[in-house]
Amino acid sequence: MSTAIPWRVATVVGTRDETPTARTLVLDVPGWPGHLAGQHLDVRLTADDGYSTQRSYSVASAGVPLELMVQRVEDGEVSPYLTGSLEPGDRFELRGPVGRWFVWRPRDTAPVLLVAGGSGVVPLRAVLQARRTAGSTVPVHLVCSVRSPADAVYADELAEPGEGVDVAWVHTRSAPPDDPRPAGRIARADLDVPGFSPADEPLCLVCGPTGFVETVADHLVALGHPAAAIRTERFGPTG
Repeated sequence: MSTAIPWRVATVVGTRDETPTARTLVLDVPGWPGHLAGQHLDVRLTADDGYSTQRSYSVASAGVPLELMVQRVEDGEVSPYLTGSLEPGDRFELRGPVGRWFVWRPRDTAPVLLVAGGSGVVPLRAVLQARRTAGSTVPVHLVCSVRSPADAVYADELAEPGEGVDVAWVHTRSAPPDDPRPAGRIARADLDVPGFSPADEPLCLVCGPTGFVETVADHLVALGHPAAAIRTERFGPTG
């Protein structure tokens, strides 16, 4: 018999702006049971009149304190509050962790190909943290697709990703002047990375908007990666 995941009270202990529209919340969650890199949680907000609404967010950190990164959706019901109103000491409810498929475990030994579309980099950042904390030496290649450099979440952090980790940026609308790759949507060639070919049997973790994830998954299959090695996490416009 399964046990329902309980709601817990999270207290904001810090905030950090990642981009003009993205904010990290650093949380203290008494009783948090721990989580695997790649898992997500549910956030519940309840108004004074009793109205309640929920959204799911990927966990951005590998351990505690727990971190969430929220991308503001201007006409959204939850993200404007999380990115604009919360201050240290404020509280809200959450439950988790949720999901055991889109995860990376320190015992995994296969190379890891990570592909992020926009804020889809959040759970993949947790993978990089978990790898570093565990002292793992598995090779990792991260492909981050963003509209422009200004939209790049964790840009400073990913500029020094650590030994054995390579990061490649795909700019879809506006690329830096010194970028050898012209601006454009992610292509099959961006995913054809030496050391992460089907023969190397990498684990492929893909996260982003639905259309992006489907495109990347199709590219990976066309390159010869077996479907069982491709794990995806997608979100909608109000996620």
